[in-house]
Amino acid sequence: MRDMSAAMARRTALAAQGLATPRKATVGSASPRAVANVLGRTQLLQIDSVSVLVRAHYAPVFSRIGSYDRSDLDTAAWTDTTRRPRKLVEYWAHEAALIPVEDWPLMRWRTQLYEHGRWGGAKSILERNPTLADDVLGVIADRGPSSAGDIERELEVERPGRKGPWWDRSEVKVVCEQLFAAGVVSVATRAGFVRHYDLTEHVIPAAILAREVDEEDAVRTLVSKSAGALGIATEPDLRDYYRLSQKQTKNAITDLVEDGTLEPVHVRGWGAQAYLHSEARVPRSARGRALLCPFDPMIFFRPRVERLFDFHYRIEIYTPQHKRTHGYYVFPFLLGDELVARVDLKGDRARSELQVLGAFLDGDRDAGAVAAELMQELREMADWLELERVVVGERGDLVAALAAAG
Repeated sequence: MRDMSAAMARRTALAAQGLATPRKATVGSASPRAVANVLGRTQLLQIDSVSVLVRAHYAPVFSRIGSYDRSDLDTAAWTDTTRRPRKLVEYWAHEAALIPVEDWPLMRWRTQLYEHGRWGGAKSILERNPTLADDVLGVIADRGPSSAGDIERELEVERPGRKGPWWDRSEVKVVCEQLFAAGVVSVATRAGFVRHYDLTEHVIPAAILAREVDEEDAVRTLVSKSAGALGIATEPDLRDYYRLSQKQTKNAITDLVEDGTLEPVHVRGWGAQAYLHSEARVPRSARGRALLCPFDPMIFFRPRVERLFDFHYRIEIYTPQHKRTHGYYVFPFLLGDELVARVDLKGDRARSELQVLGAFLDGDRDAGAVAAELMQELREMADWLELERVVVGERGDLVAALAAAG
């Protein structure tokens, strides 16, 4: 069995995610092809509603290619015309995520698992209101892409707190989400980040929708995609990428080792069996630089972050403010092959400021050298977000050096 150092494994993981080399300098914005290439590496982009800086699915693309037009990603995900057919579709992959539209059949087994929704909340609603799902689908069939609010207005559902029919706004939304999880409806577009649902046959191209993939083959393909995106990984890493079960992943890994897609390797210090993808590159060095969103595929599985970088990271969005250690929306800062700092960021559009609410050095490092690189990255991010200034706050042991670098 091949033996690899932890540093080699770390560089392999960064290369697989497109983070091992400096971004190419571009005049203006990166091309739509460059945006598509990011998806070719990561396979998915997690979606999250937090907008304190920029929506989560936009940030990983910037981290890998620099400034780009966010409308290129919007078009790929939420536009479908003869000239510009849909490239991405939403579904529950690693949480809510954008995935290539041709991958939708790989999730059909999950739509069957989620027949009554992800949490089962719709079941009790439909027991009380047995026609609600059909009523919702009737509105969508008549109107086309519709938000939960649109559907409520068509059904003349009263808002919460008023006297009226059995179901309230939240119940209509729950049923919409149940139908989405079950694959009956899909997200045709978004407006102000609000989902507009349409019948799945109107969102997924007929040839793709007709493709049948049984669960075993689908899971094997998903694990292969995970391995390609991760480069090198343990079984829990491979399982987490698409939120699979241990039983599913174990069987798929066995098959992929047998066919040569995965190679079992020993990584010194990991304490767990690792698997190297057959097409993974092991670079001699990693020279990238990036601010990584909390939901970036490089770091969204925290045990892997700790194993790769010896970097303990937890998101503190749901932690009461007075109990937060580093801040509300903290981006780890990648420099070379190490996570060297944490930065609590906020975008203030009214003031046209990229605000560094806190900056914290990780480990025993040269604060001046880290701050110089970090300030350059912050300026590039501010330019991309069309914010005029980078404003450094007062929290953290890196803010003085960062302010000096500015």
